[in-house]
Amino acid sequence: MIDINELTEICNRLNCKVIAEADLSDYTTFKIGGACRALIDVCSAESTAELLRYTVKNNIKYAVIGRGSNIIASDNGFDGIILHFGSAFSDISVNDTSITAQAGAMLSAVCRKAQESGLSGMENLFGIPGTVGGALYMNAGAYGSEMKDIAVSAEYIDENGDINTISSDDMDLSYRHSIFAEKDCIITSVTMNLKKGNPDSIKSAMNECMQKRASKQPLEYASAGSTFKRPKGSYASLLIEQCGLKGLSVGGAEVSTKHSGFVINKGGATCADVLELCEKVRTVVNEKTGYILELEPVILK
Repeated sequence: MIDINELTEICNRLNCKVIAEADLSDYTTFKIGGACRALIDVCSAESTAELLRYTVKNNIKYAVIGRGSNIIASDNGFDGIILHFGSAFSDISVNDTSITAQAGAMLSAVCRKAQESGLSGMENLFGIPGTVGGALYMNAGAYGSEMKDIAVSAEYIDENGDINTISSDDMDLSYRHSIFAEKDCIITSVTMNLKKGNPDSIKSAMNECMQKRASKQPLEYASAGSTFKRPKGSYASLLIEQCGLKGLSVGGAEVSTKHSGFVINKGGATCADVLELCEKVRTVVNEKTGYILELEPVILK
């Protein structure tokens, strides 16, 4: 049972904003989902740690989200507390060729900061629609680059509410995977090591990357990005297209006709629509090709 008044008092002391019954469709890029019991804009690793200890002590369900770009939120909402990593927790600092960002910083903002500082290595990550914490959590990547290529360390909160640091060697980073997902840890900041470069050349490469995204991906529609993980030996989008599933729809959800690896919200889609469509795609692809597609976004329920 969540005592909103008590939670509000705690958040006021920690300088964190709390919103009761926040609509998750406002906090996810898919624009889908019901209300959570409370959403808290955290502002520091210390406030996050204290709030985590509070949820554990009171047996309250919780989840952490950044921009919500890799989440499909339930139509029934979330019966617990959302710890939201947003603009209140998004500082970025540069030290020579090293750049450190709080977990709520948008990955694109970190890329721009690197470019302004003449630091190269993040160009292909520009345009990934998420926070730096979420990007490391899932080892986000694009066009041959991944977070594992640049991350050197991270600060995180363990299941006991203690703040720790970890080196990249111990993060077990692989395709869309990290140790943080296995151990129920909360990333609070990420330090990346880049190389000196020419700011104009870096900006040009970033613009080229963004143009490539815009030409190939359905950025004009709400979505959670790539809907399925890349199966070993093939590509989800290729398999889906080969099976003639482009344009397949359920309610307001549709397999994009622009990029078959994306399930999009054409307008008014529900979580139920998206999951039913995804299951239809998985079934047909499995029947026709033998491949089993795995969802990339997390289902928040």
